[in-house]
Formats: sequence, C-alpha cells, structure tokens
Amino acid sequence: MDPVSAAFDATPRRDFLPRAVRRRASYDGPLGIAAGQTNSQPRTVDDMLRLLDVHPGQRVLDVGSGSGWTTALLAHLVGPAGTVLGVELEPELVAFGSANLARTARPWATIRQASPGVLGDPAGAPYDRILVSAMADSLPQALVDQLGDDGVLVVPVDGTMLRVGNPGAVVTEHGHYRFVPLR
Repeated sequence: MDPVSAAFDATPRRDFLPRAVRRRASYDGPLGIAAGQTNSQPRTVDDMLRLLDVHPGQRVLDVGSGSGWTTALLAHLVGPAGTVLGVELEPELVAFGSANLARTARPWATIRQASPGVLGDPAGAPYDRILVSAMADSLPQALVDQLGDDGVLVVPVDGTMLRVGNPGAVVTEHGHYRFVPLR
C-alpha cells in the first residue's frame, strides 16, 4: 500500500468530526466542524498529500489545521523521526483539533494557536513541507519564505491548487478547488 493510502487507513476521518456529522464521514465532500470552518473533502486531501510528497523524518507545517485530521495524516507520513506543527486561528478548533490529535498517539505532532496577521510559523522555519488548507488570494510569499532547501508548499490560490518547490519557488498548477478563505 502506498504511504498516503496507509495514512488514510490509519487515520479515520470519523475520529476528527463533531458527533453530529460523524455518520457522514464517508461522504466525499467538505463537512462543517465549527467556527464556519470545514473538514475538507477526502479526495481533495488525498490530492494535496500526494502533491506534497511527504517523507519520513521531515519537518512539516500544517496551516489551517482545523479538526486536526490533516495534522494527524501528516504525522503518520513523517513518522516518529519527523515533526508536524499545525497552526489554527480559531481557538475552538485549536482545542478540538488538539484533543482529536492527542487520541492518535503521535506525540511528534502538535497544534497551536496561530497569531493573527502572521502566516505559518516564521520563527520555526525552515520547513521541508507546508500544507495550506485555506484559499489564498495570491501566492503567500510569507509561506514560500518558510520553505527549506528542497521544500514543497501546497496551497490553493484563487481557485487553483499550486505546488511550489524550492529552490527557485517553481510553481505548478494542479486543478481547481474551493476552500474557506485564508486569513
């Protein structure tokens, strides 16, 4: 089994949803979680993780960690030799996502409150991989600047999924998607 499929098998979406929507966990669409945010469509998450090309031992930043599902998926992919930091603006989701993540027994992954007006984690950079689960209006240079050598950023920008590779910030386009806005 490929690593992304194995991560999905080891990290059921149902475990990261509010009780009221758990029965819909197999639905291949976004589901509301709280604070006007959503748990992304599984097919979209799969596409993004494949574009991100995460490897064991890497340092990964998960921007807009929401329910903690993508943070947990990334933690499975990097394994105990890696680290994953999820950042989330909504305090309710920081608590919800952190509680969900704690049940996975993947202590190399954490979720913390994002600082308003600060994208990502500039103080903790560089990162090998950065996943953004919210729609930007334009390519967020602040996140590109947080990539390490051979780093990869996957971010939806104005309806198009972009993969940005370092060095040189090489940008490729990978289909059209809809997300909540990146703030």
